[in-house]
Amino acid sequence: MSREIVAGVDGSPESLAAADWAAREALHRELPLRLVHAWRWEPLDLPLVQDPTDQLKAAREVLSTAGARVTERFPDVALATELIGDTPVAALLGTLGQAELLALGSRGQGALAGFLLGSYGQQVIASATVPVVAVRSRDGEPVEPPAGEVLVGQHGTPEDSAAALGFAFAAAAARGASVRAVRAWSLPPLFAFSPGSLALADEAGGLEPYERKALREALAPWRERFPEVPVTEHVELGSAGQVLLSGAGAAQLLVVGRRARRGAIGPRIGSVAHAALHLAPCPVAVVPQEVDAQD
Repeated sequence: MSREIVAGVDGSPESLAAADWAAREALHRELPLRLVHAWRWEPLDLPLVQDPTDQLKAAREVLSTAGARVTERFPDVALATELIGDTPVAALLGTLGQAELLALGSRGQGALAGFLLGSYGQQVIASATVPVVAVRSRDGEPVEPPAGEVLVGQHGTPEDSAAALGFAFAAAAARGASVRAVRAWSLPPLFAFSPGSLALADEAGGLEPYERKALREALAPWRERFPEVPVTEHVELGSAGQVLLSGAGAAQLLVVGRRARRGAIGPRIGSVAHAALHLAPCPVAVVPQEVDAQD
């Protein structure tokens, strides 16, 4: 099955920056790029509702403008565009059958900041079956250091973070970059220790050596699969969100895993992914745990 990079566009500077980032990613990975725009006319009993013909024309112009920009800036990218008559969330999620990843624009930092298509972006991120990359914009250009490492969070067992690690190593290999793998740890209360966990920590020489051993074991298969990618192992006492964000300023991409959780108002993402999306200055890839990494 052929693969592709997908980017959602809505005419905003942020979405155009995401399209630029996606085009560059398509070149890195030698894949085609598809730009998608969602449009569905829903008439309301209001005097200022735009005629559906005019709305459709405007939607086509959004897609045409984004496509022309990508073609001018990245002439070597194999580009396709698609106008989808559906709601934004359904349209974007429906494009992911052959997608390597989905790129969306992010409208800035802070707890109240939105993503492409407003609150729809977080719904897409929480429900997507492929990695979703949130791309920040400054003056309509993607905020992405021209060089730097790919920063990735690792937690739990090797299986818990395999998808995020696989995506990070593949991204670094495509860019000719290095990987910094971060495992943050904290001191649990004494009553949380089981005899088995205490024995494992003792066997490793203490709590921090135990965490270093866990990170080393999680990285082993990816080092073997991507021997050309330089790797830095980073183990630090602290919360995962804070430790990752402290290194995000020098990264060209931050990769975090997520396990979707359903709440009363719909799907939610984890706290680490939430912090990264709102506060990291670089593009952030949120990788669903169940996704298999691609070569």
